Amino acid sequence: MSERIVMRTGEALVAGGPAFTAAEPEVVIGELDGPVGNAIATLTGDQSVGHSKVFAILNTDVQVRPVTLMVSKVTVKSNAYTNILMGTVQAAIANGVLDAVRAGDIPKEKANDLGIVCSVWLNPGAATDENLDHKALFEIHRKATALAIHKAMNNEPTIDWLLEHQEEIVHKYYQKGLDGAL
Repeated sequence: MSERIVMRTGEALVAGGPAFTAAEPEVVIGELDGPVGNAIATLTGDQSVGHSKVFAILNTDVQVRPVTLMVSKVTVKSNAYTNILMGTVQAAIANGVLDAVRAGDIPKEKANDLGIVCSVWLNPGAATDENLDHKALFEIHRKATALAIHKAMNNEPTIDWLLEHQEEIVHKYYQKGLDGAL
């Protein structure tokens, strides 16, 4: 059996598709008999208005393994948003988890022993876009989920890479001073 996975973390940003389809999941992965399992049980029982927590499913009655709990980063305020989040995005996340197992990032023999908490960002504009490209939305969230899991399970970026590139990287939304200097 594979080594014990107490807790790993990862994130990914996949953008560049049609309007409102960008994905930025953050994942926490670990053994169900450890802190991640405790978090999943606690979050599942601690529902709050606008921030429901649900399992990632391929379709109703088909839960994915490892168990994956979706937590919305955005306060859900409309049925349209709920339908997209709990439909297209939920299925995309479930598929991304299975893609990560298929790729070997998550050991198949640990599929029943690990849990994932996936913090999900869905652009609120998706709920009002009558031309929302659901196929692109699905593919981008699927890819981002698999990438976040890959990064978590491979401890990426490494501390050596971060130290080497720290001064070269500027946060996308960092506000520069008037003179353009950091």
